Parts: sequence; C-alpha cells; structure tokens
Amino acid sequence: MPHKIPESVLVVIYTPSLEVLLLERADHPGFWQSVTGSRAAADEPLAETCSREVREETGYVAAPEAFEDWQQVNRYAIYPHWRHRFAPGVTHNTEHVFGLAVAAPFVPKLAPREHVHYRWLAWRAAADTCFSWTNAQAIRLLAARAGRAA
Repeated sequence: MPHKIPESVLVVIYTPSLEVLLLERADHPGFWQSVTGSRAAADEPLAETCSREVREETGYVAAPEAFEDWQQVNRYAIYPHWRHRFAPGVTHNTEHVFGLAVAAPFVPKLAPREHVHYRWLAWRAAADTCFSWTNAQAIRLLAARAGRAA
C-alpha cells in the first residue's frame, strides 16, 4: 500500500442555519470529525481532493467548484498511532480548510471502515464535539464567516 501524502483537506459541511455534519471514526470511537482526507497524488487539485473525499466518506456528490477555500492552512504533528500510514520520517501534515454549503441536512452513506455514526449539530456543539483542535477552529471560522459570534 502506498504511503499517504502529508497534505490533506478538512471539509466543513454545513447548512444555512450552520448545522454541521460530524462523523465518528471507526478506528477510534468517540473521535468526531468533519470530512478529512489526503491528496491522492501530489498534483491532485485540493478542490478535487475535497470532492473525492466527501463522496467517499458521505456518498454526497459535489463538484469541485462547490467547495469554498477558506484560505486557512494548518500544520500539525501526525498522531503517533497514524504515522505508519506515511513514509518513514514523516511527522507533520499540512491541512487546507474548505467549506461545503448544503441546502439541508442529508443522511450520509458512511464508509463503514472509516466512520460508524454521523450527527448534524449546531455549530457551537459541533466545535465542542470535535477531537481535533484544527477541526474545532474551522467550525468557529464558519461562524465568524457567517457573522455569528464565535
């Protein structure tokens, strides 16, 4: 199996009322997150990565043009229990934050090897539920972008 590329997207899927979709990881019960995923190839456009990952993780189909690049980039240490997925010596990941507005909550078709449950939560509750600080920060950025008090 090829090593993952240490560059990924985080996609906050949200409704006009700022309900946010969160997914519970299959490999870590209690770890809730937005859609995330690494580039399939170093030259894959980030919006294509977003489209592919959202489709793979939720079954929702959105064109690359539907994703909003929030111009937020995070660099963080990869959790030790996930480093085996990357080339030897790779310890950090660069994450690009995107948003995807949907008209209303939908029932995602989860990839059972990746996620076991889903929730639509109001943005504050969603930010408080995420295990990842970058994910919580992205959801608070959604509220700020919408003119809501973060």
